[in-house]
Parts: sequence; C-alpha cells; structure tokens
Amino acid sequence: MPEEKALEIKDLHKSFKSGLLGKKINVLKGISLEVKKGEIFGYLGPNGAGKTTTLKCILGLLFPDRGTINILGSDHLSIKSKEKTGFLPENPYFYDYLTASEFLNFYSQLFHKQKTEDINKLLELVGLKKHSHTQLRKFSKGMLQRIALAQALLNDPELVLLDEPLGGLDPIGRKEIRDIILSLKERGKTVFLSSHILQDIEMICDRVAILVNGSLANQGRLDELVSQEILFTEITVSKISRKELEKFGKTLTYFGNKSFMKIYDQDKVDEILQLVKEKNGTIHSLVPRTQTLEDIFVGMVKKK
Repeated sequence: MPEEKALEIKDLHKSFKSGLLGKKINVLKGISLEVKKGEIFGYLGPNGAGKTTTLKCILGLLFPDRGTINILGSDHLSIKSKEKTGFLPENPYFYDYLTASEFLNFYSQLFHKQKTEDINKLLELVGLKKHSHTQLRKFSKGMLQRIALAQALLNDPELVLLDEPLGGLDPIGRKEIRDIILSLKERGKTVFLSSHILQDIEMICDRVAILVNGSLANQGRLDELVSQEILFTEITVSKISRKELEKFGKTLTYFGNKSFMKIYDQDKVDEILQLVKEKNGTIHSLVPRTQTLEDIFVGMVKKK
C-alpha cells in the first residue's frame, strides 16, 4: 500500500517581472516533490533560492505560472486543504500590546474556536503557559517564535509549514523550537520546514530537498544523500613530541600540552595509536569525520 502524501508539488513554475521594461525573472523552474504524512521534510536553499516563493504558492498567496499543488489529496486553494494547514512566516508581526492568551484568543475566532483549555494546551506545548498574561512586547525573539508557532497550530493542522523558524535564535532558542517540531511529529503532524540552518535540519528531518537557483539540485533521505565514507580523522593527543607527530602530516595545532591533528590517510591512524601506546602518551579524542549535509549543500551551490 503506497504511503499517503501530505503535500504533492508537480512541475511548479513561478516568475516575476522586474524593472521598467518588465524583464521576466524565473524564480521557480519546475519544482516537483512529495512530502509523506507524518514526516519532517527539510526544504533547503541559500537566500534567494525560491524557498519562500514556494511556500507562498503552496498557501495560495502567490499564483504559479504553471504546475499543480495538492494538500492531503485536495487542491491547495480549496477550503478543505486550508482547514488542515498551519503556517509560520519567516518574520511574523503581532500587535504586541496583547498578552499571549489574548493574542491566541483573537486568532482562534477565525476558526470559531474559543475554548480556554485549548489555548492553555497550546501555551503549554510551546512552553509559554507561565507567560500567558505577559504582553508580547516583553517577549524575547525565541518566545515570539514560540507564540507564532502556537498561532500556526490553533486549527490543529495536519500539515504545518514553517518558513525559517530557527533564524535569528540563540542556541537555546533553536533547541526549544527543534524540540517543539519533534513533538509535532510525535503527535502525527507533518512538518514542511524551510531553512538554511543545515545543522538543525540534519538533526530533525527525515528527508530533504535542496533548492538552488529555483531548481531542485537533489532530494531524498539524509542517509541516502550523505556518504558514510570517512573523509579524515581528528585526533587529540598529549605527551608526544611535536617532532614525532609531524611525520604524520602538516595539519597540526597545539593547545598547551595537547596536539590536534587531522589525518587524511586512514592507514596512519593505527600508526599514531601504536606510537602513543609505545610512548605512554594519552589519547584525548579520536573522531572520524564523514560527509555532512553542509558538504553536500555547499558543493551543490558551487556547481550552480
């Protein structure tokens, strides 16, 4: 039995006219992808690649030149599909004199939902229950992102579209948003996550698509895209002389009594370990480095 699709895009094209002469600029050049129900799908690309344009087309805020978009089996412009969709824009804007509860109550009226218990559950989900009576103007950047995410979940959507939800956040704020996104998956939601923060995408996404200059450069599961071949090994040792270590390579950095090396010839790793053992040295770390999503991303952007 084939897996159900939460989102299906086929041959999506979008262009804009620019300047006095109305020069045509092709922003999306035949995008086709599928997002399965219950997965976190990462939509990657550098700034200006067309990520936000794609999201606006999905939401019906922009009309594509050609192509089709289906959400949970229905046309993306239908009321049925919109009832099942939640959206967090890249730069949400609020009337910031409202408290968190007042803000969610206001937007809940658009969905004819005004149950206080539902609002409280959402505030608890995004970690803002104790700030329910705090005005939004007193919120930090991370707290504003969390209340915006709560607003995107007011209608209990099956598909959640997030445009750069991790941008501009400190490490703690990014972790908080990541944890919320993972909790959405646990609740059976489908998340379409547009971002250029590769580390976070690699940590939480099941599959990704890489958009470069309006075209998809690659897509698939992370374990299919990222090679497990060891590129080099990082080794940190102490109590071994520099002269003895330098014969293994020039990539050598010293931190106090510790020596850090990158070994690209894997045959030499065993030799170093044997040397450390013979000289009664100490190995502080040995980390094989494989290809990362960042390596793939940078390589594809450079090719374009």
